[in-house]
Amino acid sequence: MKHAKTSKTWMKEHVSDFYVKQAKKDGYRSRAAYKLLEIATRNQLFKPGMVVVDLGAAPGSWSQVAAQMTGRKGKVIALDLLDMAPLQSVDFIQGDFREACILNALEEKLANCPVDLVISDMSPNVSGIEVSDQARSIHLAELALAFSMERLKLGGNFLVKVFQGRDFDQLVHSMRTGFQQVVVRKPKASRDRSKELYLLGLGKK
Repeated sequence: MKHAKTSKTWMKEHVSDFYVKQAKKDGYRSRAAYKLLEIATRNQLFKPGMVVVDLGAAPGSWSQVAAQMTGRKGKVIALDLLDMAPLQSVDFIQGDFREACILNALEEKLANCPVDLVISDMSPNVSGIEVSDQARSIHLAELALAFSMERLKLGGNFLVKVFQGRDFDQLVHSMRTGFQQVVVRKPKASRDRSKELYLLGLGKK
């Protein structure tokens, strides 16, 4: 009964949400687009012609933003375990980016182009157990960071979602060893009750 009430409350909030309505109006696949738009505008993350890798891309709203911002000369490569409906100007790879075959497919798509920006909105399957969910979120962020340190060009940027908790400070420290500046962002489109934050690494060393 409690789960049913929670689901009904979430659905009522969801359908009345400003960003959900705006996403439908603007043609974005989810409200998450506005999180990236706010951060990108504040920190000038995108330029025409950039090469962007989007980790955990489904359903595709971040890839939509990236493709719009980088233009026809840009390259956006999206990866996710889940399937994603095609997007114009976005190359999609379905699979686990930790697997060699998926990394090989990504390398083929990149065709030796240096990566300007890695974005990751990956989230674990939330169990409701806060400590467990946060630990898995940090683990995904660490994997995305390792990928970024290997593939980003010097001066490149990295944006990743994390859940606040025990290992948050350690992740910030790890990012500071690889980037000239690390900042924390909580965009307006991120719900107040959510423990999600976005870490932005600027200027890969």
